[in-house]
Amino acid sequence: MDGHVVDDREQRSERVLEPIRMRSLREHIHDELRQAIISGRLKTGAKLNERQLAADLGTSTSPLKEALRQLEAEGLVRTEPRRGSYVTFSPRQAEEMTLARAALESIIARQAAKHAPDAAFARLRAVVDQMRVVLETGSVEQLIALNEQFHDTIHEASGCDYLRRLQNAQRTYDHAARITVLSSEDIRRASFHEHEAIMEAIVARNEDEAERLMRQHIMDAGKTHIELVF
Repeated sequence: MDGHVVDDREQRSERVLEPIRMRSLREHIHDELRQAIISGRLKTGAKLNERQLAADLGTSTSPLKEALRQLEAEGLVRTEPRRGSYVTFSPRQAEEMTLARAALESIIARQAAKHAPDAAFARLRAVVDQMRVVLETGSVEQLIALNEQFHDTIHEASGCDYLRRLQNAQRTYDHAARITVLSSEDIRRASFHEHEAIMEAIVARNEDEAERLMRQHIMDAGKTHIELVF
């Protein structure tokens, strides 16, 4: 009987994972290329060799072409007839993305300070406590994951469904930028103290300070990203 239970669980696990892999192939290629562009691994002006990229990604050129069309729609790639595709990500675009994120995140932080239930404050403190430990003993990957959890916790606490939907469009950019920015230990430590201060302002329900600190945090991170990539 127990063997059947284990088999059933394994089958359910396989059924859950398989559709995710199938569904995410094109998205995976798009996200990988987008992160490579935003992190500066694919430089502005670089010509994109489709066959080489497909080989590097272990895929065919068909989903790659679809991903390139999506990147072109986002303004990160330019495709010229009979010439190919080129990276067009620029400091100006990075600045605009930073400004957009700073505007959204700061208002979300303000709304979290104003509307969040007390239980949300405990969750936010717990994330910051985890960040403090990982900063000393964990990996950069773990810290990036907690960084994103910190912002997600604020988003959820704010109750801002519309603003959160707008912010979700920035998630791939945010993740790629964090990988670049948090590569420095000094910046990781400074970023942690900024997160701690934002948390304290939100928990104190200091709306003005939460908004100000979050905007400054995002703008500083964006400036560092531009300096490192360009």
